[in-house]
Amino acid sequence: MEDLPLDATQAAAAAQFNRQSDRYGKTHILADTRDVAAALEGVARPEGGCALDVATGGGHTALHLVRQGWQVTAGDLAPRMLENARRLVEEAGGQLATHVFPAEAMPFPAATFDLVTVRVAPHHFSAPEKFLAEVTRVLKPGGHFLLIDGSVPDRDPETEEWLHQVEKARDPSHGRFLSRVAWENLVKANGLTVLRSTLDPMKQPDLQWYFETAATPAENRRLVLEAVRTATPHVRAALRLGEETGKVVWWWPRLSLLARASGKA
Repeated sequence: MEDLPLDATQAAAAAQFNRQSDRYGKTHILADTRDVAAALEGVARPEGGCALDVATGGGHTALHLVRQGWQVTAGDLAPRMLENARRLVEEAGGQLATHVFPAEAMPFPAATFDLVTVRVAPHHFSAPEKFLAEVTRVLKPGGHFLLIDGSVPDRDPETEEWLHQVEKARDPSHGRFLSRVAWENLVKANGLTVLRSTLDPMKQPDLQWYFETAATPAENRRLVLEAVRTATPHVRAALRLGEETGKVVWWWPRLSLLARASGKA
């Protein structure tokens, strides 16, 4: 990791997820990959199909793809994340190739993969436009790209800013959630065709658990709790922000976007 030419945002993300890697195991909420299955419905795996899972984290998406018969390569900035991801897949009887790299600079030749996926990670990327350029470069003609990530309500700057402040305090390696329109524009600008793009509610089920997952410092926890306390009625309604059995919860929009590269597979 020390030899990678990382910018400040990438270095912060690498350090954060290397440190917290063990919190992304089999019991993490992202272990439920029904969202991936639904998003890839109708995408046929070609014979010998190769998939790349970028910023794989705990490896849950990679494992899902392996189980569907894909030959999967997983990438991440955090070596310990990749170790855990490989172990997860191997314990399930599969194989996983792993590489350490930033999402904005993929170490693969052009037209290598039939499918590129990224899930609940792009809000940490330092340059989403460079990431999309790399996705387009490594996809084969006719290949597919799947992006799943937290997003913000359409045309709601007040709620967007509240989410940004809360997420940045909870985890300083957070970059920014992009809107559905912003992602669609980036995808189209890189020559990909958007096939599906939806916003669905994703529950943050327990703020205390969320703090522990990111090892949020005490002062930053105080800032987040103050933001929760002072949230406007508009933000509370937009995110269904409130308490359930003593736990602070909210629901943010989760973007699921499927796109296709030009040309024939």
